[in-house]
Amino acid sequence: MTINTASAAEPGNRRVLLVEDEQTIADVVRDYLLKAGFQVDMAADGFTALKVAASRQPDLVILDRMLPGLDGVEVCRRLRQTMSVPVIMVTALGTEDDRILGLEMGADDYVTKPFSPRELVLRVKSVLRRSVKEFAPEPSVEAAGLELDPASRTVTHNGTPLALTVREFDLLAFLMRRPNQVFSREELIKAVWGWDFGDLSTVTVHVRRLREKIEANPTTPELIKTVWGVGYRFDDTGGGHGRQ
Repeated sequence: MTINTASAAEPGNRRVLLVEDEQTIADVVRDYLLKAGFQVDMAADGFTALKVAASRQPDLVILDRMLPGLDGVEVCRRLRQTMSVPVIMVTALGTEDDRILGLEMGADDYVTKPFSPRELVLRVKSVLRRSVKEFAPEPSVEAAGLELDPASRTVTHNGTPLALTVREFDLLAFLMRRPNQVFSREELIKAVWGWDFGDLSTVTVHVRRLREKIEANPTTPELIKTVWGVGYRFDDTGGGHGRQ
């Protein structure tokens, strides 16, 4: 399988791995990314995508859900085992179950085909803004045994490092800085994802994934509480125990 590495982007900008088997779509998205100043590597199947990701160490992966050889969900799962690169899943399957599956495998965001290439570029910029260290980041925050450091984008619980995706980190940071305040899913998707509207199941899945990593018993959470009919709150008096 041929690997196309774009060289027209200005040096020093962020590198995006575009994984798409439909050549026409791949060419259009690549051109939009290049115009936005990104460096772009391309792969047309899942196995090639993993090889390119390992060798090129991209700052972000745009990953088609339906790929030959190895589908996007499995690629995302394997990427999560070896690196913390942000992943935007692109899917032609519009069902909620399919979108949730991608998020549960660790995707930070998703876009449904057909999509606007311009919107996709904006999503890429949004995810990268949150994943790249800020020059003057917010101070660290500690609560309920959790220590969150925005400068290094790391979280520990009782000294144990937690492996969080970009959006999981952002969601936890937002809630930890506002303990005991209740936020609706609409408020969270706007504040954390930067969307004025979107699939609210995205928030639900990320809350569930966070609970699996920070709660002693995710089925009876003590840190991220559900306020039925309203939304979620971070309870800094909780006593959950994080785990990898």
